[in-house]
Amino acid sequence: MFRRNQFSNVGLLVFCASLLLGILVARATSSPLPIVAGAIVGVYFLFAIKIVNQWEKVAVLRFGHYRGLRGPGLVLIIPVLETLSRVVDQRVRVSTVSAESTLTRDTVPVNVDAIVFWLVWNPEKAILEVEDFAQAIGLSSQTALRESIGRHQLAQMITERETLGHELQRILDEKTTPWGITVQSVEIRDVRIPQTLENAMSQQAQAERERQARVILGDAEVQVSEKFAEAARVYNDNPGALHLRGMNMLYESMREKGSMVVVPSSAIESMGLGATLGLTAVAKQS
Repeated sequence: MFRRNQFSNVGLLVFCASLLLGILVARATSSPLPIVAGAIVGVYFLFAIKIVNQWEKVAVLRFGHYRGLRGPGLVLIIPVLETLSRVVDQRVRVSTVSAESTLTRDTVPVNVDAIVFWLVWNPEKAILEVEDFAQAIGLSSQTALRESIGRHQLAQMITERETLGHELQRILDEKTTPWGITVQSVEIRDVRIPQTLENAMSQQAQAERERQARVILGDAEVQVSEKFAEAARVYNDNPGALHLRGMNMLYESMREKGSMVVVPSSAIESMGLGATLGLTAVAKQS
């Protein structure tokens, strides 16, 4: 029934005004009847005047029969004959839903928290069709969440939260539309797994990264060896290029001050570096 304060501020004001007016009239007429009449009128309006906020709707029942919606603003009813239903808030409302220790498709226990955004678009259906639509939304959301978890694997739930939320929104909206309620969106807030499983997944990810690093290192070694083999073929077909390369290596080594380079005699003879080294030594002495 009407869930706000039993008496509205306007009703209290009218009751006080009626009682005060009865007292003044009684003093003027020296009769107690105006006080009684003022009290009766005040009590009537005290129970008859209700205030409904801008975002609310309420149903009027006369002898238990639905007579229509009222609000927002001032609502007048006939006390005793008419009553008001529970106030329906038409703003967007938020419900928190959780599913604990629910098994995924790959039999992994998870704890999932979700948020459901919904609103009442038809107060008449919400009042007449459902006893407690807020509780119905919460229980339906929890059931749908558990069913959706059982249809998805753990990896999907972690990486595809938005898709899971859209699926839950569609399932809940189909169920709540006949109640005059629409589910605007469902957001998966958190997916928690057991600590032991989390550690195992972390070790698996680390092992996978190490494997990829070794594969990349092996590919690099293969590429380097291929380049060396190609260079060997070029030097084999062009001995002059090999001599130039050897001379350049020696030059780069001797550029460093105080460095000592040991060169096999066979390399000096094969590359013809004797004259070059002699010239270099003479240049340094001079």
